Amino acid sequence: MTSDLIPVTFHKIMQAKSYTVFVLSALSKNFAIYTDSKVGQNIQMLLTDKEKPRPYTHDLFNNVLQGFEIKLLQTVIYDVKDTVYFARLFAEQTIDSKKHILELDARPSDCLTLALMNNIPIFCKKGVVENLVEIQDY
Repeated sequence: MTSDLIPVTFHKIMQAKSYTVFVLSALSKNFAIYTDSKVGQNIQMLLTDKEKPRPYTHDLFNNVLQGFEIKLLQTVIYDVKDTVYFARLFAEQTIDSKKHILELDARPSDCLTLALMNNIPIFCKKGVVENLVEIQDY
C-alpha cells in the first residue's frame, strides 16, 4: 500500500479481570494496546477454536461484511496520543465490476479482532512506531 506502513506482529493476549492487553511488535519494539476484558475473552475463544454459545458482535459484523461481499484487506494503526491508539480497517467491495476501497474508523481492539478472525495484515504508520510507548517485559 504505502512505504509509510510498518508490519505489526501479534505476540499474545493477556487477560486480567477488568482488562485485556494485546502485545504487539513493530520494528523490534513491543507495545501494548489495552481493551475491555470481554474483547479478550472473545479473542481467546477465537485463538483456541473454542465454540461460542452464540455469535458475538465481531461475528455479527463479519457476517454482515460477508453478506455484502466486502473483503477485509488490512488494519492500520494510524495514530497514538499518550497511550490511546487509533486504527482503521480497510476493505474492498466490488459493485458493478468496479472495486471500491472502504476505510472504516474503529477501535484498535475491534480492528485487531477482525484482523485475527480474517487473517489479514496489521500495520502501523511509521510515525506511530516512532512515538509509541514501548514495553520491555511481557
